[in-house]
Amino acid sequence: MGAAGAPDDGGMVIIGAGQAGLQVAESLRAEGYGGPVTLIGDEPHAPYHRPPLSKAMLCGDADEAQLTIRGPEALERKGIALVTGVAVASVDRAARCVRLVDGRTLGYRGLAFATGSRARPLPVPGAELEGVLALRSLDDARRIAAALEAAGRVVVIGGGFIGLEVAAAARKHGRAVTVLEAADRLLARVAAPPVSEFFATLHAAHGVTLELDAAVTAVEGAGGRVSGVRTADGRMHPADLVVVGVGIIPNTELAQACGLECDRGIVVDACARTSDPLVVAAGDCTARRVGDGLLRLESVQNAVEQGKSAAAALLGKERPFTAAPWFWSDQYDVKLQMVGLSAGHDRVAVRGSVAGQRFSVFYFRGGDLVAIDSVNRAPDHMLGRKLLDKAVAVTPEQAADEGFALATLVR
Repeated sequence: MGAAGAPDDGGMVIIGAGQAGLQVAESLRAEGYGGPVTLIGDEPHAPYHRPPLSKAMLCGDADEAQLTIRGPEALERKGIALVTGVAVASVDRAARCVRLVDGRTLGYRGLAFATGSRARPLPVPGAELEGVLALRSLDDARRIAAALEAAGRVVVIGGGFIGLEVAAAARKHGRAVTVLEAADRLLARVAAPPVSEFFATLHAAHGVTLELDAAVTAVEGAGGRVSGVRTADGRMHPADLVVVGVGIIPNTELAQACGLECDRGIVVDACARTSDPLVVAAGDCTARRVGDGLLRLESVQNAVEQGKSAAAALLGKERPFTAAPWFWSDQYDVKLQMVGLSAGHDRVAVRGSVAGQRFSVFYFRGGDLVAIDSVNRAPDHMLGRKLLDKAVAVTPEQAADEGFALATLVR
C-alpha cells in the first residue's frame, strides 16, 4: 500500500473478507492470475463461515476455531494479502484507488465489492436497550451466546430462518422462548403452508411459544436494560434477551457513493459485472439482473458462485452463474434443504411423510417444477438440483407418488 494520495499500481482489490470476497481472491489465483491480490475486511477476523453462527455455534456444537475458512497463513501461502479490522472510506473509480479509514490508499487494476449485508434494525421505541441483539457476525454470535447463559426468558422477533434457528438453540439451552412473527405463518416469504405448519408444530413440540400476526410496537426496559416486548394487542412478553431477525440490508453505500448502479443491491449481470467494466460484485450485497427484473439471493452458494464469476470477469473471461439456488436450515434434529425459487408457485405436491418428519414439497408454476423444499430427505434435494438445472419435466402426480422413481427422469 502506498502512502495517502499515492496509490500503488496495485492488482486486484477486494472489499469484504467474507465468503464471497475470499472466493474472488482464491478464484483469481486458481485462474492463473499472478499479480497482487488484497482482501480487505472491516471485521478483525480472517474469513469465517457464517451459517453455523445461528446453528452449531449457538447450540454449542462448534467452537470458533472450526468456523475459520482460511487463516492468515493459508492466505499468505497463496499470495493473498489480508487486511483486517479496517473499513474502506471511499472508492475513486476515476483514479482507480481505494482509501481506507486509517488514511492508507491502494490502487487497483480490478476491484471487487463483497461488502455483504447487515441486520435490519427494529423500527420501534426501545430497540436500543441493552439485551436487544441481532445476529449477523461472529461478534454478534458471541454476544448472544454470552447473553443466553444468563437469560431465563428469550423473545425472538421474526419467524424466518435466523429467528427459528436462534429459538431452537435457546431451547437447547433450556431457556423459555417466545417467537413473535408479524405474518400469519412462519417462513411466509420463502415456504409453502405445509412447510410453515410443519415448523410451527416442531417448535411448539419443543416448548416454544409461537405468536403469529404479532405486530411489535415497543421494546420496554428498566435501567437501560430490556424487560419485555409489547405487541399491538397490548400484551407484554417478558424477556431478559431479545433477538431481532427481521431481515437484512445489503451494504451498498460505498458502491452508491462511487456512482455504481444500485437497486436493492449492487446491480450485476450473470457474470457478476457491475456498470463499470473494471468493477465486479458478489454475495449478499448484489442484485442480479434476470430478464426484466432483479434477483437477490442470500446464501453460501450464491457467494461462492458469484465469487467465481467475478474473478473470471476481472480476467476478461465469461463465467455466468446460472445454477438453481439452494439453501439450508438446521433446527433441532431437522434439516431443511431448499432448491429453486418458489415465489409465484400455483401448485404444490408433497412427497413422503410430514408426520414422520421426512418429506419434500415440490413447487410448480404453470406446470413447470420451480423449487423443492426437503425435510430430512437429502436424496430428494440432491436430485432436485439436477431436475432444476436440467429443466427436466416433472408432473405433480409423479412428484407426489413415492412409487415413481424420479431419478429415472434425469438419466
